[in-house]
Amino acid sequence: MVDARIRTGRRRGVARKNVQRRAPYILRQIGTLNALSEEGLCLIEENADRILNQTGMEFHDDPEILRIFHNAGCDVQDTRVRFEPGFCRQTIQATAPATFIQNARNPANAVQMGGDATVLCPSWGPPFVHDLDGGRRYATYTDFERLVKLHQTIPWLHHSGGVVCEPVDLPANKRHLDMLYAHIRWSDRPFMGAFIGAERAGHALDMARIVFGKDHVADNAVLYCVSNTNAPLVMDAHMSGALKTYARAGQPVACTPWVLTGAMSPCTVAGTLAQVLAEAMASLALVQLINPGAPCLMGSFASTMSMQTGAPTFGTPEAGQMVLAAGQLARRLGVPLHTVGTLSASKLPDAQSQQEGTWGLMMAMFAGANVINHATGWLEGGLVTSFEKTMIDADLCGKLGRFFEGIDLSENAQAMAAIAATGPGQHFLGSEHTQDNFMSALFRAETPDNNAYEHWEAAGRLDSGQRANALWKSHLSAYEDPGLDPAIDEELRGYIARRKAEKPDMDYF
Repeated sequence: MVDARIRTGRRRGVARKNVQRRAPYILRQIGTLNALSEEGLCLIEENADRILNQTGMEFHDDPEILRIFHNAGCDVQDTRVRFEPGFCRQTIQATAPATFIQNARNPANAVQMGGDATVLCPSWGPPFVHDLDGGRRYATYTDFERLVKLHQTIPWLHHSGGVVCEPVDLPANKRHLDMLYAHIRWSDRPFMGAFIGAERAGHALDMARIVFGKDHVADNAVLYCVSNTNAPLVMDAHMSGALKTYARAGQPVACTPWVLTGAMSPCTVAGTLAQVLAEAMASLALVQLINPGAPCLMGSFASTMSMQTGAPTFGTPEAGQMVLAAGQLARRLGVPLHTVGTLSASKLPDAQSQQEGTWGLMMAMFAGANVINHATGWLEGGLVTSFEKTMIDADLCGKLGRFFEGIDLSENAQAMAAIAATGPGQHFLGSEHTQDNFMSALFRAETPDNNAYEHWEAAGRLDSGQRANALWKSHLSAYEDPGLDPAIDEELRGYIARRKAEKPDMDYF
């Protein structure tokens, strides 16, 4: 049972007019798209086992992990661990759950991870923000709070996320506390924990226990961690420290190799897939060795780079192939898939950003991804969170969500009575069926302009970015505070103050 205090966080106040229907997550009814045959999948899996057995993976500055693998019978030499073929897969499949629930402080916003469910999360990590008024600038904590509130207003997002931007006006070694507080205070959706190091992960768990209650956290997933490898084939103590902390607490860990083909992995799709699977399986096996049954996800952040300049590229055919294949590999492994969405190297919310972003999010959805990070706002290869792109991407999230819900075949949707009543040669504009369904029958995007040229011209000849600029401001003005129990709020603030007082401010992690 959820702690009774959590329920005080339910949305208050009068609802905005014309708010579109919101689901806590997408339940996909459209099938996945496969990029590999059975023979191809077996080949990639065999190559991943070969990498783990012959090359191995290194775990730096964490002797405990080396002992865990040694005690499990792995070959440990210095910091390098080699695995017998099939060991990682068998370890994962023996205990890792195929689906689980991440709770939110508003129980109505709990999300399923796994199966046919997809959860969309906002941008993560950019040190800069951009909007058409202020241009590109270093992100501040005010920007961070505004983005948390903005995403709370978007019905097509399901998760509050984590570092929606990096608030560089706060000390680097303490800002994770403020970011966690912002998610808890200004949103009532699920959120991510701190990813870098065991200490910060411990802080996130402490704050979650204040919000949800210790007993609830002990038995339920309430945080979400992404543990990235340092490709190729390395995990450092910052990532492994957080992984161990969350795994022991039974909190989900998305084990995610972050690779750019040709730089951090081979320049071929097949070679990259084998490396990604190898790194993910070694990390997932570690989670299960630490705490059998702990929730975990196979992650894949695999994109391409320009072979001319070395710059990251997104929305490419190879990136699409890699995420589709990763979905197949995760399903065969029996764990949910975590991946990425509307990535772009563009500097502005323009045609390039939307072409690349649309391709990325569509491929992730067709891959059957269960959690999609960076579903909104990502520009400049991850350096920038854009307020305007957030709104344009939000429409894309809504469109794909509606598409993957599948075709409604209910009696109402079949409309047989309406067709009979209207008859040949007539129109349906005034029919009772149209009147009854016009608010919900077709998806309504917010950013496009569908009016006649004359109306568009009279309204100021605004392009999509300019319309999105007005839209994010409108959303923020309509934001409704979900509320937080004053006693919980006071306890959180006290905890944060104590942790900050323990050490001096530093401008590095």
